[in-house]
Amino acid sequence: MPFTVSEAVVRRTEHWFVRRGTPTMIEGYGFVDHVLPRMLPSLVFAALASLAWLVPLRSAGSQAWFLLGGVAVTTLAVWGIVTAFVRRLPRFSRTTAVAVLVAYAAMPVAVPLLQLAVDGAVTAPGGRVVGLLGFVIFFAAVFVATLLGTTYGFGTLLRRAVRHSVFDLRNSVHLLGRALPALLFVTLFLFFTGELWQAMNHLAWWRVLLVVVLFGAITVLAAAARLREEIGRVERDLSLPTLSAACRGTPLDGVPVEHLAPDGQLPALPLTARQERNLLLTLASRQLVQAAVVGLALFTFFITLGLLVVTPETAEQWIGEKPQTSVLLPELPVAMLRNATLLAGFGSMYFAVTSMTDADHRQQFFAPIIDEIERILTVHTVYVVLRETAPAPPAGGDSR
Repeated sequence: MPFTVSEAVVRRTEHWFVRRGTPTMIEGYGFVDHVLPRMLPSLVFAALASLAWLVPLRSAGSQAWFLLGGVAVTTLAVWGIVTAFVRRLPRFSRTTAVAVLVAYAAMPVAVPLLQLAVDGAVTAPGGRVVGLLGFVIFFAAVFVATLLGTTYGFGTLLRRAVRHSVFDLRNSVHLLGRALPALLFVTLFLFFTGELWQAMNHLAWWRVLLVVVLFGAITVLAAAARLREEIGRVERDLSLPTLSAACRGTPLDGVPVEHLAPDGQLPALPLTARQERNLLLTLASRQLVQAAVVGLALFTFFITLGLLVVTPETAEQWIGEKPQTSVLLPELPVAMLRNATLLAGFGSMYFAVTSMTDADHRQQFFAPIIDEIERILTVHTVYVVLRETAPAPPAGGDSR
């Protein structure tokens, strides 16, 4: 008799994927059944905030800040209620989904009309540049951002990244003690290059930030290439010990995997492009957080080193003119701040790429991230096999 599992176990496993920021691992993952219900709290938040903030603020006068506080509290309270309500709802019917979409699509018309009725004038987002089209652009941008964030679990990935960043900061002595010596060997002499100080003295901040973003994009591309190799390795190791170890501590804990894989091995399951992108975001978010911790330490080091070594006379000699100074920190040359930012970004990228390629660094910094992705992939394989044996859910059953 084949082993079967309850529908409740399957649903709890799907919740497990959502809590780890990989909702695309749910089989049959679709817009109406899974994405739109989880988007509803954010859409309600945007709609209420727009109605309560854009409309009466202009007529509030000196009471505007009190109004802002009331709007914030009320909107957050309604958002929490809707979130709790949605978690208990069955999957949306087509009629409910259409009603939600139509109601949200009406917001670019309802908000300016209500504002006109209350204030006697319309203040569109973006001002006169785009006019009333600004409402359409605003609500469309919110919808697209919410759609992407919900589809790939951006919110959960962000929360997990913050938790891991706190863990990394608590263990920063170990992290920085391993990473900083090699990074300083690569970047230290660049800090004392006169040509670099000359360039940074006149380079706009937005250009410096674009260079840092470029470093981050290179890190993501390197992570994507490495992730494909790791997925192939995981799919080749789906033996019984691996399956049992991965399911431990999950809703599938205790499932007799030997009944699922009588030959001692489960077949590899191909991933969709959306699932691969979701795993890439998981890997990239962790890598970028680790790199940010290292980058912050590098930035602090170079600022401290500059204050100790680079006198105003030396900076002026390197730059060839009196250096620009920061408005907030007049004692710091702007070139020093931009130098530290640029070298911190470069060092962070170097650390992230090295942690994926160097054997020693990989064991310390990259292996724990890959272990988590391996576990998600292995649990996903067991979940798919079990889902095929689970009884069909009752009509109107919970899809999340």
